[in-house]
Amino acid sequence: MSFAILGGRAIARACVIILAALLGLGLAVAAARAAPAGFTADRLTVEVVGQGPDVILIPGLASSREAFRPLADRLKATHRVHLVQLSGFAGQAWSGGDGPFVDPAVEALADYVRAAGLSKPAVIGHSMGGLSGLLLAQRHPELVGRLMTVDSLPFYSAMFGPTATAQSARPFADRMAAGVLSASPEAFAAQQAATAKGLSRTPATQEAIVAWSLASDRRAVAKALSEVMTLDARPGLAALKLPVTAVYAVDPESALPPGVVSALWTREYAALPGVTLVRVDNSRHFIMADQPEAFAKAVEGFLK
Repeated sequence: MSFAILGGRAIARACVIILAALLGLGLAVAAARAAPAGFTADRLTVEVVGQGPDVILIPGLASSREAFRPLADRLKATHRVHLVQLSGFAGQAWSGGDGPFVDPAVEALADYVRAAGLSKPAVIGHSMGGLSGLLLAQRHPELVGRLMTVDSLPFYSAMFGPTATAQSARPFADRMAAGVLSASPEAFAAQQAATAKGLSRTPATQEAIVAWSLASDRRAVAKALSEVMTLDARPGLAALKLPVTAVYAVDPESALPPGVVSALWTREYAALPGVTLVRVDNSRHFIMADQPEAFAKAVEGFLK
């Protein structure tokens, strides 16, 4: 997917984040170990590794759970890690047709937490996965112990300016979704290759992003993209009582200066009591790949 709005280079960065930010959500529990007995769903699968306190990892739009594999490998010695794969993305079958994407996925996450018998797990979500975690915490606060969002805003279209609203974003969201569905295979592949370069500084991750996107069901991608661009979770921030950490990337090659990016995250999370903002420099959207040590340090602090 690729975006081109906001006006000049700032729009490019905004679109890249939105696109990337939109990369993740789905369900049909297939835990590698310990799939809860009697639990069935069609919006996501879950792979479970390790032992210890529970941590749920949710990837972004059109992304694979493999985006979180290095983190899971680090955590599994001390934590039980639940790697989510959202249906419709990265080769996971999509059965939702033209129906809604986000709400069923969030409810499927809630169903999984209950069915697996998890007690207030930590939740870490990248991009659209972070928004999904935020919605899960707002709608089911009893199910989440703490939340980390990774380069994820409560209202993605706020990147188009402080006056943006869900209503004003709707025409653009509709055009973007239509573009995803109508592009030829060759044009879509070229778009993904171009977009991936803006999402990560790491060549191997750029290649993976393209592969995940091309393996995704475009109906699911279009639906998720349209919904996320018009979904505003900011009104529910003030009521949240759990600890929330918002990690965000600053790229020296971006059109948006570091101060502008920091101001955006500060403004959009302002209503959330006690939020911890963590800035990661020299990174693009896939912070876990571009700055793995800084990301691991942020996760370590979050889990403590």
